[in-house]
Amino acid sequence: MATQAADQTTIDPLEGWSLPAWTYSDPDFFEAERERVFAPSWQVVCHESDLPAPGDWHTLDYIGESVIAVRGADGALRAFTNVCRHRGSRLVDGASGCAKRLVCPYHAWTYDLDGRLAGVPDSASYPAFDRDRHGLAPVDLEVWRGFVFVRLVDDGGPSVARMMAPYEAMVAPYRFEELTALGRVTLRPRAVNWKNVGDNYSDGLHIPVAHPGLTRLFGRSYGVEAEANVDRMWGDLVETPSRNWSERMYQKLLPPVPHLPPHRQRHWLYFKLWPNVAFDIYPDQVDFMQWLPVSPTTSLIREISYVLPDERREMKAARYLNWRINRQVNTEDTDLITRVQAGMASRSFSIGPLSDKEVCLRHFCARMRDIIPEARSERRPAPGWSQMR
Repeated sequence: MATQAADQTTIDPLEGWSLPAWTYSDPDFFEAERERVFAPSWQVVCHESDLPAPGDWHTLDYIGESVIAVRGADGALRAFTNVCRHRGSRLVDGASGCAKRLVCPYHAWTYDLDGRLAGVPDSASYPAFDRDRHGLAPVDLEVWRGFVFVRLVDDGGPSVARMMAPYEAMVAPYRFEELTALGRVTLRPRAVNWKNVGDNYSDGLHIPVAHPGLTRLFGRSYGVEAEANVDRMWGDLVETPSRNWSERMYQKLLPPVPHLPPHRQRHWLYFKLWPNVAFDIYPDQVDFMQWLPVSPTTSLIREISYVLPDERREMKAARYLNWRINRQVNTEDTDLITRVQAGMASRSFSIGPLSDKEVCLRHFCARMRDIIPEARSERRPAPGWSQMR
């Protein structure tokens, strides 16, 4: 397994250690993460192709907020909090829809697709009311290679494009901008802290131990590396036919992909963007996966596949086989992260040593300690510390 890491100029005495177990279940740490990690982070909502016409909208609910991304009458994409400015009612329900205007179901306050307040029933009964100041609350939106991201708080952090800049040339051949959805978003609750999902995603050491299917497919080619804002993982399909039917047929039926260079034809590529968004890039499709914090010990995995038009029977079969292979991988990972979450509750465990090969986890832990210094403490602080800052 190959591993690479960015240069570091200073060595922290905690560099070789994981975050303490209490940070995976502590309510105060969870509140600090919501405000310091997730509010200023970019979260993927959907793809531009999911919002083709004026009035099309998609929502994303996380850390107590609901955000709506909508295509305006002028064709522009905008994002707002999904909250009426009158009494705070949610405007729309569900994951997606289409509307000429956004009308609050409570008192029928009406908003244009650009967020402006367009109608207030009995508006004369609101003295000293400035309609121009009561449009929908805007949310930062960025489109990166067709994918729509939102951010609740601008803390001066990098854009998605800047985060992915080291890998732009690597991603370009996959034609992200032309992708369309294959199916719908799947939501999978998990009884683990969100960090356990991400720690596992970027971990390479467990592949030969816990994922026999991936090991059969990749051999010894699996690698990991950590950049400032992105982890990368990768593996190349071996020529030796797998003894597993789904894997063997995927190896056999995956057709040539004309727009990919030769070294990408049988290459699986994974990116994890800080702190919780992943792209799984295959020759046959591109998936995004996002693990959202729900409580200190629960999270929600949100995922969907996107594809380029390809009517070949071999490609359709390869996509189905890809799903079968990764369904098994997801089952194995769910068992692993559930075991870790349970074990972290033991009074016998606090922190664990990290291998030099665990470059992604080392980088993640260092960044978390920098953002939330309380994570440097091996023992749980007294309750209420997150409210004292």
